[in-house]
Amino acid sequence: MPEQTQPTSRIVEQNAAAARELPFAHTEDQDDADRGFLAALEPGVVRDASGKIVWDNDSYAFLRGTCPASVHPSLWRQCGLNIRQGLYQVTEGIYQVRGLDLSNMTLVEGDSGVIVIDPLVSTETAAAAVALYRAHRGERPVTGLIYTHSHVDHFGGSLGVVRPEDVAAGRCPVIAPAGLLEHAVAENVYAGTAMARRAVYMYGAVLPRGPLGQVGAGLGQTNSLGTVTLIPPTLDVTHTGQEETVDGVRIVFQLTPGTEAPAEMNFHFPERRALCMAENATHTLHNLLTLRGALVRDPHVWARYLTEAINLYGYDSDVVFASHHWPTWGTQRLVEYLGLQRDLYAYLHDQTLRQLNQGYVGSEIAEVLQLPPAIAGAWHARGYYGSVSHNVKAIYQRYMGWFDGNPAHLWEHPPVENAQRHVEFMGGVDEVLRKAHIAFEQGDYRWVAQVVNYVIFADPANEDAKTLQASCFEQLGYGAENATWRNFYLMGAYELRHGSVGTPIAASSASMMDALTIDQVFDALSLRVNGPQAWSERFVSDWRFTDENRVHRVELRNGVLVHYDRPAGGKLPPPDVTFSLTKPALIKVLLAGADPAAAFASGEITVEGDATGFARLAAVLDQPDPGFAIVTP
Repeated sequence: MPEQTQPTSRIVEQNAAAARELPFAHTEDQDDADRGFLAALEPGVVRDASGKIVWDNDSYAFLRGTCPASVHPSLWRQCGLNIRQGLYQVTEGIYQVRGLDLSNMTLVEGDSGVIVIDPLVSTETAAAAVALYRAHRGERPVTGLIYTHSHVDHFGGSLGVVRPEDVAAGRCPVIAPAGLLEHAVAENVYAGTAMARRAVYMYGAVLPRGPLGQVGAGLGQTNSLGTVTLIPPTLDVTHTGQEETVDGVRIVFQLTPGTEAPAEMNFHFPERRALCMAENATHTLHNLLTLRGALVRDPHVWARYLTEAINLYGYDSDVVFASHHWPTWGTQRLVEYLGLQRDLYAYLHDQTLRQLNQGYVGSEIAEVLQLPPAIAGAWHARGYYGSVSHNVKAIYQRYMGWFDGNPAHLWEHPPVENAQRHVEFMGGVDEVLRKAHIAFEQGDYRWVAQVVNYVIFADPANEDAKTLQASCFEQLGYGAENATWRNFYLMGAYELRHGSVGTPIAASSASMMDALTIDQVFDALSLRVNGPQAWSERFVSDWRFTDENRVHRVELRNGVLVHYDRPAGGKLPPPDVTFSLTKPALIKVLLAGADPAAAFASGEITVEGDATGFARLAAVLDQPDPGFAIVTP
């Protein structure tokens, strides 16, 4: 297949027009991003124990140059701000390490040590961030760990900053919003394989970094590729107004469930007049539904919590900072910033609902909805990570679901059969491609992507179609202001040209699995039962957990795995088999792929009753596919 294309004249003209029209003379963000700089990590590279590079901020040095025609100038500006790397002082006693992962690490100095907020994605980058802080602020122990919310870039590096024995001994409380553990595990285990595969596209995981490839992700540059871990919280924040004093530092919390994450919280440091907004207010329009997939977020609730944050803490703060990007200083400025962020999500919600109730569907609303000038003109409200287009469709989905009400769309053929019929009706493969090449020359890339997709799904071996589609995706990527759109388009082109890259990042780690409850383990297993294969299976098993002093009953019936703690009393029928084991043994043999025969032989698992029960269960479990096709059938 031919090599990657250069930007066409239409994309060059489009990006040049954006450079003329956007307010590049406003440089407050550049000043804020540089303020408080103390030192950088030199070189800006982090390796794991084997020497493998897990983070390389230096690979983005090209962003310090002039914006090329192959990148939207607004996105180039954003990514140039995101590559600022090092230790920064936010205010007295509060520091941030930025540019060492997708997210920021914030460090708050206490009486005897330092409180770490959001320990990045990986243990390796987290350890490097703490080491950079200590090199300039002294060897302070970690005396508190705070997770702002339930996404992996805010807890994954936990074992890189604190030892489990310090947590167990009470020397380092781990504070999180109520429900964090449940939601963190659910997102990364239940649908983890599919989300991780699509995240390859969202972050452009294997794209070369440069003007024709990955330039960033809008929210940060990309995610690190190190070891993901999770230390379970020891202290839950359950309500707004809850106060905790950690290492002499008073913190007042605001619980914000259902905003950027199902479990999330903002918090205020009254004595330091500093407000942490987690990921509820950053320097981009955020996602209401990420392109990798997730539960649809609620912009109405999101806006309401931003109003509450302004009223509770905004006027008593001199600086606001978040888990991504750079802080904003000055009470008046930060209140205006939070107000515009609030207005952004409220406007998207209210205007989508207004037009929805006039009969418009999500794709129609997304095409015509325009933001008010004051919001559209604010750099921090631009769509580098989320976008107006896919957020409007997410709001429609949240309220109305996948069906737009038109009976013609109620029972359409699935993608391959749909494509075959479209291509036949349109005159066959050759005719479709002939017209698509003309449309490409005319710059109608959106239409080319749609019709050539039909050809690829109807005739997957057609190299001309894949080449044209790859070229089309590249042009759409070069013109995208949104970083994740750019990455999706360019990853699609990359896989069309080079084949599937699979999922370089594991969907769930050993540490993540260890955090599962017994109920969550069986929930995860229930999602892997091959229903038709299990239709005729019917057996009852009891699982006696010696480390938790509980018996969990599991029934396989009608292709469904039903499970519950066995109640006291003798009303239930006896099981066909009883297994005695620990929770780690359960995880090891049922989720982590260890050999169950070895566990039985060693006595790690013992059996009473029908010894074939374990094999019967294992026989109906499917394995997820981390390399499933996306741009081909």
